[in-house]
Amino acid sequence: MESIDKFDLAILQELQADARLTNAELAQRVGLSAAPCWRRVRALEKAGYIRGYHAEINRQKIGLGVLAFVRLDTDRATGDVTRKLEDAIRKLPEVITCHYISGSGMFELQVVAEDLDGFSRFALNSLMHLPNVKDLHTSFSLGEVKASHALPLGHLAPKPARPVKAARRGAKT
Repeated sequence: MESIDKFDLAILQELQADARLTNAELAQRVGLSAAPCWRRVRALEKAGYIRGYHAEINRQKIGLGVLAFVRLDTDRATGDVTRKLEDAIRKLPEVITCHYISGSGMFELQVVAEDLDGFSRFALNSLMHLPNVKDLHTSFSLGEVKASHALPLGHLAPKPARPVKAARRGAKT
């Protein structure tokens, strides 16, 4: 699957909005019958467009009231040392995202904790002991303005064909 068409795009949009749709509901919403819709969903999964399905849990409801953004500075960035740091970060369930970043620092983490004391203990007992970590720079979320996992898909929509101007032979202006 090299590219997606309008049906694939509609499937992705509907599944982002509600991944619990049955195949019959999804097929009806995107204008396909059930069998072709199912085949398309499987093809999108196989091609890596759909990586999985999950429930979005309200972190405050489960007692994780603190969201921190932590920039990690490292001593050096050699391949083996960086791989060890990446592996150690992946093992920390409190770290919900980790990105390589440009500018100062090497990684930007999103970390959740019950409260500020819990974050402080995690930072001192876990983050500061990660391999090759030189320093931490932390900012705390004071409130979420937008928190969505849905990706914008408008750029995938088929582009309308540009009208071709007909050349008029022998026309005098």
